[in-house]
Amino acid sequence: MREALFVKQNSARWKQYETEPTRDPDELAERFISVTDDLAYAKTFYPESKTTAYLNTLAAGFHQSIYRNKKEKTNRFVYYWQFELPMLFKKYQRQLLYSFIFFAVFFLVGALSAKYDHLFVNFIMGDKYVNMTKANIAKGDPFGVYKHENSWLMFFQIVSNNLYATVRTYLFGILFSIGTIYALFKNGLILGAFEYFFFSQGLGLKSILVIWIHGTLEISSIIIAGGAGLVFGNSIIFPKTYTRMASFKKGAMDGMKIAVGILPVIVVAAIFESFVTRHTEMPAWLSILILSGSFVFIVGYVIIYPNYLSRKKINQ
Repeated sequence: MREALFVKQNSARWKQYETEPTRDPDELAERFISVTDDLAYAKTFYPESKTTAYLNTLAAGFHQSIYRNKKEKTNRFVYYWQFELPMLFKKYQRQLLYSFIFFAVFFLVGALSAKYDHLFVNFIMGDKYVNMTKANIAKGDPFGVYKHENSWLMFFQIVSNNLYATVRTYLFGILFSIGTIYALFKNGLILGAFEYFFFSQGLGLKSILVIWIHGTLEISSIIIAGGAGLVFGNSIIFPKTYTRMASFKKGAMDGMKIAVGILPVIVVAAIFESFVTRHTEMPAWLSILILSGSFVFIVGYVIIYPNYLSRKKINQ
């Protein structure tokens, strides 16, 4: 690559590093890695140029900043949940939005497919589950499936399955985001057919009051994991001003932080599904309180709070 083109592709990022300093240890480390990658390239192809000297100075500055701030905050765990994760939600809000749109579209495809093809629900959910649910409906206990297993056994099964699905949805992003989109397609299709089945049985409102006690957090986790996978995959496709390897590393790390961040949400959703959803006789107001509380938490923590932090940072 000609030196002029190399500078043109990366100068905006270098300038940003100089004009927008950061105290975030992870961001400092990422910037240091990125600049040292550029420096290594420059030393190889333009060893005597001013560009190499400039990058050497920039890298030295990052090196000093990292070791000057080597002592991290006393409670890194709190910092992650209070600031780092919400700011990642803000930074990648577009990927999260795309994940939501993909899931919503696939949900509608599943519901419409179930409406116009009476065998589709059986194909998606299996004859055994459909027949069992119909039998429960005939007995007046349409959601009896949540009552059959031991609560603790059910909890560990749900946690393991959902954690696996979350990690897989994120990791599938390495397939240029197509793998993550497929995971969203599969989950959206299943949920759409599942919900239509209960609406077709005249149990639409009841299904919302029962299933979405845990479903609000569970489905939100799938969508957020989808966003993490898109962050990962898009970093490979669209490296922007980074080298493709530097972009890949950054996308993989940021996507992993987002995926790890929703693990507690998955655990809480499993607690609801195992210990609360089975009480289908609970009053409607209590169901509404739980699912609306879950919805407010997701919207508040993933959308409202990150925007608040961003505005606060700008105004400082």
